[in-house]
Parts: sequence; structure tokens; C-alpha cells
Amino acid sequence: MPSLFSPLRAGALELPNRIIMAPLTRSRAGAGNVPTAMTAEYYRQRATAGLIVSEATQISQQGQGYAWTPGIHDEAQVAGWRAVADAVHGAGGRMVLQLWHVGRVSHPSFQPGGALPVAPSALPVPGKTFIVDEAGQGVWSDVPVPRALTRPEIADILYDYVAAARNAVAAGMDGVEIHAGNGYLIDQFINSASNRRTDAYGGSPLNRARLLLEVVDAVAAAVGPSRVGVRLTPMGRFMGMGDDTPEETYGLIAGELNVRGLAYLHLVEPEIVGTVLDDRRDPRWDAVMRMMRQLHKGTLIRAGGYDLPRAQAALADGRADAVAFGRSFIANPDLPARFRAGAPLNTPDQASFFGGGAAGYTDYPSLR
Repeated sequence: MPSLFSPLRAGALELPNRIIMAPLTRSRAGAGNVPTAMTAEYYRQRATAGLIVSEATQISQQGQGYAWTPGIHDEAQVAGWRAVADAVHGAGGRMVLQLWHVGRVSHPSFQPGGALPVAPSALPVPGKTFIVDEAGQGVWSDVPVPRALTRPEIADILYDYVAAARNAVAAGMDGVEIHAGNGYLIDQFINSASNRRTDAYGGSPLNRARLLLEVVDAVAAAVGPSRVGVRLTPMGRFMGMGDDTPEETYGLIAGELNVRGLAYLHLVEPEIVGTVLDDRRDPRWDAVMRMMRQLHKGTLIRAGGYDLPRAQAALADGRADAVAFGRSFIANPDLPARFRAGAPLNTPDQASFFGGGAAGYTDYPSLR
């Protein structure tokens, strides 16, 4: 029976353990949305993870939705990520870059020419985003009603995903993870609550999954399927998500991804809404997640509120091949060593999660 400390092969990735660092937005990119030397140090400290999944990284300027988040669409950003990859590899780690387009969860202040954010359909967004005010401070702001993407614009976004994936590999990353959850662009296409299109990208579960599958195929063709992972949030409700046919929709997606030879599938537990627990339990949650485990025969990562006992149980009963930890890695750069030693964990400082400097970022103590 595997343990969290057993090695794991995930496509082309050889992982020394099954303790994954989850993607964590920290809003600390420098000018031009470029990762900094502090970013490199933050990830270097956490290189003992079986695999680091980077914070969500926008594939284009249009794809940005929050202040001070990094990009991977120009030369300076590629150079910044190269320094991060070098630091992680120098410490013996492995890292993939998460590719992100926020879709409608954005603000005109981020969009080229101050335009409206884009989405599958022009529907109100029940959420806020994090922008920079006139004083240069980060503040939460309502999200405007977006405009619906045209078919040619969807083709342009596919190109942006491919270019971003190639840039990530050029920066020295071991692979990429396609962010297809948490209420962002691909998830907006998947869910019937946010997709009211009547063309080939809307209506049936296959049509709503079309953008995801096209992105996966295009990125896999560019960098190799064995270096591509996908993250999904089945039945998630963050940012107004919801689907009328979750069993059919996610069964189709799991089956389609299974035949593509990807490095892994990364699933967030349905009870997680953004960063908090959902208090409205749906009895279908467990059934949908079990179904996806059965249909997807490749490496499966589970995430969402796990601690050491729950993670060990998930591996023991086959629900997961590896488990991703978020807040635990924020506060414990040496999380695998602490788990192995049974040592107490540092408590994360929630006030420093988004924005700021080294405090709450690179100053958490390791075991001595």
C-alpha cells in the first residue's frame, strides 16, 4: 500500500513523494507581473514537495483578474519564471506552471484598453476581484457583467494557451497544469450556470467541455501530453458555478481525459468553495468524485482541506494517488519533513495571504 512518502510516476514526472504543493495565489509579482527573487526563494524553500504546482499564472493580459499575479506571456515574465525553476531544481525539486485565464472574474483595470472581461456568456458574476486603487493599494472590487466571446476570440485564446505552455517549458518548468476550475474561464464554459451559448461551445455536456478538450489537445501537442496536468473543481460553487447535469458532464470529461495520456488529473473536493468549506452538502458529491476516480485510470491528485490523517486515508482506500496541500505549505516550507517526523505545524497567517513582502511568505521557520 502506498504512503505519502512513496515515490510516484506521473507521466514524465518522477515524484519522490506524494505530497503535492497546491497552486496558491499570493499576489506578490513585481512590475510587469514578473516573478521576483523573493518568488524564487519562496518556491525554493518548498522544493521537498513531491511536486510544486505554481500559483495560477495568466496566459495573456486579458487572462488577468487579480492584482500582482504573475504572467507567462512576455520575455521578462519567462525570465522571472526561469529563475524560479532554476532555484527549485537547484534544491532538488520538481515544478509545473499552472496556466490561467480568469475569464469573467476580472476588471477593466486589467483588460487591454480598459475593455470588459470576457466569458462564454454575458451574465452577472456573483463575486469580487482584487484590484489596485488610485493610491496603489489592493482592494476588493465588484466584477462587471462581462461580454460573450466570439468564435474567433476563442481561437485566439487557444493560441494563448499554447504560447504560454511553450513559454513555461522554455522557462525550465517540468510541465504545465491547465487550470480548469474555481469559476475561471474553462470552468465557466463547463458549467451550465455560466454558459448559455447556443453554438458548438454551449448546450450539451460535450459542447460545454469542448474548450477544455481543445485546450488540452493543443497544449499536449505543443509540450507533450505526459507533461500536462488538468485541475478541475467538480460541482464547485465558487464564483457562481453550477451544472444541471454534473454526473454526465464530469463523467464525460473524466473519460475524455483518460484517453489522452496526461501526467495527472487534479481534483478539488466539492465541499471547498474558493478557500472555505461549503455548508450546503450535496449528496451527489461523493458519487461524482468516485465516478471520476473509476473513469480516469491515470494518476489522480486530490485537494481540498486535507490534513495528514485524511491524506493517508485517501491513499489507503484508493481515492487518490497523491494529495495536494495548500495552507499547510504556506506556513510550513518543510511540510514533508514535518509529516515524516510527526512534528507540529506552523499556523498560517491569513492576513498575509495576498500581497505584501517577505512577512508571511518566506519567513516561516523550518525544523532545525
